[in-house]
Amino acid sequence: MRRASLTRRLVTVVVLAQLLLAGGLLVVGIGYARRQLFAAFDTALRGRAISVAALVRYRENGHGLAFDPALLPPPADPRHPDVFQIVGLSREGRAPIAVSAQAPPALLASAARGYVNVTLAGVPYRALVLRGMPVLDTEEGVEGPPSRLDVVYASPTLDLHRRIADVAGTVAAASLLLLLIAVAFAVWAIRRGLAPLRALAAEAECITPRNWDFHAPPAARQTAELAPLASALERMLAGLRDAFRRQRNFLADAAHELKTPVAILKSSLQTLLQRDRDAAEYRASAQRSLEDVERLESLLGRMLRLARAEQYLAEPGSRRALQPVALALTCEAALDRLRPLAESRGIRMEFRAAAPLFALGDAEDLELVWVNLIENALRHSPAASTVVVTAAPLAGAPDKLAVTVSDQGAGIPASELPHLFERFHRADPSRARQTGGFGLGLPICQALVEASGGTIAIASEVGRGTTVTVTLPLAAPAAAAAPAPAPVSAS
Repeated sequence: MRRASLTRRLVTVVVLAQLLLAGGLLVVGIGYARRQLFAAFDTALRGRAISVAALVRYRENGHGLAFDPALLPPPADPRHPDVFQIVGLSREGRAPIAVSAQAPPALLASAARGYVNVTLAGVPYRALVLRGMPVLDTEEGVEGPPSRLDVVYASPTLDLHRRIADVAGTVAAASLLLLLIAVAFAVWAIRRGLAPLRALAAEAECITPRNWDFHAPPAARQTAELAPLASALERMLAGLRDAFRRQRNFLADAAHELKTPVAILKSSLQTLLQRDRDAAEYRASAQRSLEDVERLESLLGRMLRLARAEQYLAEPGSRRALQPVALALTCEAALDRLRPLAESRGIRMEFRAAAPLFALGDAEDLELVWVNLIENALRHSPAASTVVVTAAPLAGAPDKLAVTVSDQGAGIPASELPHLFERFHRADPSRARQTGGFGLGLPICQALVEASGGTIAIASEVGRGTTVTVTLPLAAPAAAAAPAPAPVSAS
């Protein structure tokens, strides 16, 4: 597909806008100049017509009208003389008084008063018709009422049209020159204005899987339209870089975690094959190998569960639709599953819920979250202590509810709190095989809770215990359904 140039588009838009502006100014300028020139011509034409009418006077005896051609004004265009006709109006009727060498056309004789455009011998003329004009001579002793005059006067408009054409040419040339200057300036300004964008694109092209350094050019940061884009690119690259880092760390940690049970299993089998043994020894060795295989299977299952949970976040359409879930039922199901572990360790469990609450989520996922959190609390709590699970509306947020899991264990150092949700991270690595943990329980909980639109946070104080708080969207109880009784494995 052919690439479209943003610079070319902007230049085209500017040029079209300038063309429209220049065309509009040209039309307005020519129209205004034409109007002014015609107004001046009409004023001069009226003055000539009145001057010719002023040459009509009463005769010495007071009978009739006479015309004195000696004072006729010179023609405006010597090559094409003016034409005129004067008709007197008296009691006796209409009587021609004066007419030019070339008589006006007959249509002017019957035309109404005003300006008329005509053509004489192929030459354009503009005529003025004056009806009932008084005789300007004030001769005394004139018998009867004063006479009136009908005056027709026409002048050629060749010079007028030539001047209009000169004005149009001048305005067009000036408009074209200004258009070229404006377009050149617009092209320069557009290229200069897009320079920060080109610099930003050039900086982005340097990004590779081995080079994540991105420094937005100062010009891009100082441009109001590009500053959000530069910030978004930096945030996106920071997230991608962190994702790549976590992926590499996950592969390394997964390989390390898988290596340990595989190495133990291999060592056990090699020891078993070094010499002949009796059936009891073979059975004991097989039992130990089976335990390592089960540990390996548990690790793989949890890694798969984490991958699916994170797929929910990356692809919301890949999971089941969230439904209202009776929160107390999921918590009680998790407590029932872990009751044997609590009794074996001499730990008491309590569940507190002020009223029936319904959360928006998936019943199986939420039960898995409570199993993980309660199991962690049991494994890190001393004997004769109490693990408390509380469900209540979130204070200050009417559309949220909170579930807390609190223990009375040794607590977690403040330096470890920021790393608790990292994969394969354990606050006490030396207890990994003793407790059976892989450092995947909390990451799985975080992914499942966030996929349900909630949040998870941990607060702990050394020597006083740990509290995990899960916040979930509150759902209407009328549509709530009981959780599915599917088995859930602790992580």
